[in-house]
Amino acid sequence: MTSPDSSERPRTTRPRPKRGEGQWALGYTEPLNKNEQSKKDDNPLNVRARILNIYSKRGFDSIDPADLRGRFRWMGLYTQRAPGFDGGKTATLEEEELDDRYFMMRVRSDGALLDAAAVRALGTIGTEYARDTADVTDRENIQYHWIRIEDVPAIWEKLEVAGLDTLEACGDSPRPFLGSPVAGVAVDEIIDGTSALEEIKRRYIGDPAFSNFPRKFKTALTGHPSHDVSPETNDVSFVGTVHPEHGPGFDLWVGGGLSTNPMLAHKLGVWIALDDVPDVWAGVAGIFRDYGYRRLRSKARLKFLLADWGKEKFREILETEYLHRELVDNPSPEAPLVPSDHIGVHEQKDGRFYVGLAPTVGRISGTVLTGLADLIDEYGAAGARLTAYQKIVVLGLDADKVEDFCDAVEAVGLTARPSNWRRNTMACTGIEYCKLAIVDTKDRARDLIASLEKRVPELDVPITVNVNGCPNACARTQVADFGLKGQLVLDEDGDQVEGFQVHLGGATGLGANFGRKLRAHKVTSAGLDDYITNVVTAYLDDREAGEHFAAWVVRADEALLRGEKPVPEKEVARV
Repeated sequence: MTSPDSSERPRTTRPRPKRGEGQWALGYTEPLNKNEQSKKDDNPLNVRARILNIYSKRGFDSIDPADLRGRFRWMGLYTQRAPGFDGGKTATLEEEELDDRYFMMRVRSDGALLDAAAVRALGTIGTEYARDTADVTDRENIQYHWIRIEDVPAIWEKLEVAGLDTLEACGDSPRPFLGSPVAGVAVDEIIDGTSALEEIKRRYIGDPAFSNFPRKFKTALTGHPSHDVSPETNDVSFVGTVHPEHGPGFDLWVGGGLSTNPMLAHKLGVWIALDDVPDVWAGVAGIFRDYGYRRLRSKARLKFLLADWGKEKFREILETEYLHRELVDNPSPEAPLVPSDHIGVHEQKDGRFYVGLAPTVGRISGTVLTGLADLIDEYGAAGARLTAYQKIVVLGLDADKVEDFCDAVEAVGLTARPSNWRRNTMACTGIEYCKLAIVDTKDRARDLIASLEKRVPELDVPITVNVNGCPNACARTQVADFGLKGQLVLDEDGDQVEGFQVHLGGATGLGANFGRKLRAHKVTSAGLDDYITNVVTAYLDDREAGEHFAAWVVRADEALLRGEKPVPEKEVARV
């Protein structure tokens, strides 16, 4: 919606509260912070033309600051962190002081199957324009660094040929969608939601009526019973379910989100037909646009509206003001014990196979992507999808080619046979490029994986480690077995060093909850390997039969959770 005066927005006769939160539908239309003012001054979608016609031709110094630090995000562009600023500078310097003259760029995949040509295009962009960088993010994006404004038009042209784009990959907009990486092929899939995601993107991405939300808006959809898109942590999620009369469809979950005020999504307990998903998505997005809180950025997420309204009122407004019909009641689907990441070899319903591949904490490169494209061609695969866990799934391999493909992909830098630690560790961008980060994440997580593979090489249960460079939880810190939130801490000598606040025993799925925080417990980055080794070894020694790590954390002695009872070397070796 370009303006709060648009006739497309439903009107309401509800009385205005004594103090508004900037909700358009309640008449509070004046800009209440600099972000709202910027969006009122000019629709951020208009910045595309200025990038193409002015900034890419005249260079970085020609960019209007309001575009550079605001509207560029609607085109998937952020300035990256300038080198030389440690974590102590993150909260003390103004954003423009941390700006480099290069950009991070996010490319949407939205759950789409990327054929060999698309994967090769992504690889070529990395090698030619991004110093061979490329990361797979937990939003199913490819994220580049070192992008020059002069190169953006050429990059967009290559993406367009491949059927990809960066439109609204960032900003107060419908961020990239999460879709099941095995949609349409999994043997146990409830329903294939691919067409719904495609239709939402076709109708609403780039539509001015949906380009100005109070803040980011995250979408997930899966028809797989493993709930492989972290539906509990998204603003709106469509989750596969079955109605006893109507058959397969989707439940609607709303208001999930993490960061500094984590909340799990509210399950509405409804049944939505596949063809109705785009309309329901637009209704939920419309509520956020019209009723979402715009006065304070710290409350400008859908989860805060749900916390105040409750799911019953939310459903009532959705039905009466946006859909103009009632939704069908249906119990929410049963949650899986552990959501699937689809790593390894799995048979498809057509008799072919898909193979889930693990990079190391999502860090790959243009070279890796190009090599993967060559293998997709060589082995006749249908293509690849990105996952919500910083992984890649290659689909459509013939049975007699699977093992050779798994061997060949090792040489590219990916693996279908990862250790637990490589498979289950994620990391955000961190201080290397992100202006919000306080500590290093990617390199630290990579070194942690190498260490734990030697110290605790064999595990019969998955243990997840999510490493985040700041409190914003881009790596979903609060729902990991070990959620590590970067901050500056004091070491034994009283010096300020990189470290982490620890969240223990978080999870999605059947035991969805936020990790336990121990009072005044922080770990230095240097001491992280010893800490996790001690806690994991204590768990393996103390657990009951069939007890998962998150359940053990609830009952474990606090000294064990603090890593204060180190296990002798012989015990570590035994594990």
